[in-house]
Amino acid sequence: MVDFQAEKQLVRDFYAALDAADSGAEAGIVGDFIAPEYLWRGFHPFNELTDAIRVASEFWAPLKSSLKRLQRRQDVFMAGKNETDGFEGVWVVSMGHLMGLFDEPWLGIAPTGKMAFLRYCEFNKVANGKIVETAMYFDIPHLMMQAGLNPFPPQTAAHLVQPGPATHDGLLFDAQPEAEGDATLAAINAMIGDLGTWQLGLPLEEELARTWHDDMIWWGPAGIGATYTIERYAKQHSGPFRAAFSERSKTNHICRMAEGHYGGFFGWPNFTARHDGGFMGMPASDKHGEMRVIDIYRREGDKLAENWIFIDMLHFWKGLGVDILARMQEVQRT
Repeated sequence: MVDFQAEKQLVRDFYAALDAADSGAEAGIVGDFIAPEYLWRGFHPFNELTDAIRVASEFWAPLKSSLKRLQRRQDVFMAGKNETDGFEGVWVVSMGHLMGLFDEPWLGIAPTGKMAFLRYCEFNKVANGKIVETAMYFDIPHLMMQAGLNPFPPQTAAHLVQPGPATHDGLLFDAQPEAEGDATLAAINAMIGDLGTWQLGLPLEEELARTWHDDMIWWGPAGIGATYTIERYAKQHSGPFRAAFSERSKTNHICRMAEGHYGGFFGWPNFTARHDGGFMGMPASDKHGEMRVIDIYRREGDKLAENWIFIDMLHFWKGLGVDILARMQEVQRT
C-alpha cells in the first residue's frame, strides 16, 4: 500500500472549511491550508493567480454568491506521485460537480433560479503540510448551456450532466495497492504512446482498441459532448478532431499520476495545434491554439474504460480570435 493519507486529509479538511465558509469569508481560511508561495491555474478568464487571497476573492466568493447553497459532489478523489518530476511531488485530485441554485449572475451568465452544475477537476500539489500549487479546471460553457445559452454550433456528441464512474468506486479515501496504481499509469502511458502525433499508421478504431475497451465512455467537455463505444468515439470526436488540426506539438504534462484504478494528467497547455477548420463547427485559422486539458481515467483490467475531459474552450477560441464570453454579452435576452 502507498500511503498518501496525510495529503488527502489536508485537502479534505480544506474542502470542508472552504465549502462551509459564507461567501466573502473564504479568504480567512486559506492561510491554514495554502502556502505563501502559491500558484493557481484556472480556466479563462481567471488564468494564473499567485495569491491565495485573490483566488478566494476573485473565484470562490463570486462563484458562491452566484451558485447559492453550493454543494461539492465528488465522483473521483485520489492521490499519487507525479511521474513527470521523477515521482517526487505528491498531488491530490478531486473531480465532480459544484452544484448550487443559480440565483445571481456569474461571468455575465444570467441566472436561472434553478439547480446548476459546474463540472470541475482540481489537482492540488501538497508539500510540507500545505497546498503549494493548484490546477482548477471547470467547464464554463457547460454551465452556459444549462442557462439556455448555446455558445457553440451543435456538438457532435451528447450534452448532459455527466455521472461519475460506472463502478461507483472513485472516492479513494483509503490507501490503495501500489501495483494497481502502477498498472493504471502504464495503461495511460500506453494510450499516450499510441496517440503520439497521430502517426501510428493503424486505422483509427484499431489504434484505439489497443488501449481502450470497446464499450469505453468518453465524457467530453461542452462543445463536443460525451460519446460511448470506440466506434462512436472515433466517429463523434476522435476522427473529426484529428481531421481538423495539423502541426500538433508534442504533449507536455505538468502532472501525470495514478492511484488504484484511477489516474490522470494536466498540462498548461498540454499541446498546441493549428486549426485547419471544422472543429466544433468553427472556421479555420492560421494560428496555433493552446489546449489546456485535464484527463481523468478509470482502468478496467489492462485497458481504459472511462475518461473525463476538461478543455479550456474559452481560452482556446479566444486565442484564435473568438471571445465567447464577450460575444455572450451581445445576446438579446427576453
